Amino acid sequence: MTAENPRDTEHPHPTENARHTQETRHAGRAADPGGTEAPGNGASVPPGSTRIAVVTGAGSGIGRAVSVELLRAGWSVALAGRRTETLEATAATVPGAAALAVRTDVSRPQEVTALFDAVRGHFGRLDLLFNNAGTFGPGGVPFEDLPYDAWRHVVDTNLNGAFLCAQGAYRQMKEQDPRGGRIINNGSVSAHTPRPLSAPYTATKHALTGLTKSLSLDGRAYGIAVGQIDIGNAATEMTARMRTGALQAGGEVAPEPLMDVADVARTVRHMAELPLEANVQFATVLATAMPYVGRG
Repeated sequence: MTAENPRDTEHPHPTENARHTQETRHAGRAADPGGTEAPGNGASVPPGSTRIAVVTGAGSGIGRAVSVELLRAGWSVALAGRRTETLEATAATVPGAAALAVRTDVSRPQEVTALFDAVRGHFGRLDLLFNNAGTFGPGGVPFEDLPYDAWRHVVDTNLNGAFLCAQGAYRQMKEQDPRGGRIINNGSVSAHTPRPLSAPYTATKHALTGLTKSLSLDGRAYGIAVGQIDIGNAATEMTARMRTGALQAGGEVAPEPLMDVADVARTVRHMAELPLEANVQFATVLATAMPYVGRG
């Protein structure tokens, strides 16, 4: 889920998630997370591969674009998301690539634990977490009418989910040999300047910036680099409505320009492939003409 997306496709309301169970699959086939069978066309995980990534929210939008970019560049990628079929569709975009689909609701601690157990068992180490999964929450609801359950769902997904995944990655990166790795949090331009009627989303993205700074400091001793990408108006299925109109700070509805999501994916890949001695602490990537600078 990127900044500026109006709704969420990876994480429904928690009561809906109760109907689902954790699954780990290799390109559509049930698999043992601790096994050696790889996804795609059945090829083995590349011997000696040291570039292992976890991407959350990998079934659609920016998560899918980043996953595909990494897979095409030779990374092995664990694809995490709520729907197995969309994760498998992401993996199928790069036939034969080392993509491990792990059905995960990031707001559930036990499922996040299972995700990182699967990564450790299948790939042996972890070099990158792209902490991407999120939800915008209910759009167009005045703050005074916002149900607590809706607020809590956004917090559980955007902030608590990011915390749980970062903690899982941090623990593995600290313990593995060689030690270290990189965490990239997907923030938002709303972490700096909000849209109207977006209190839950904006609050969680501001909090995510604090998490990024704190983890960046704490990770220094263990070779863990932590940065954040703040994205505005990437063209995905979720932002299509912005071409026809989005609510502006002055109350009017106006169309907004979009940018190619592939440009976001290339930016994440650049951040990911820096040596651990270098870090992009914060990067802002947005449609050049979107009403962001000076918004409000």
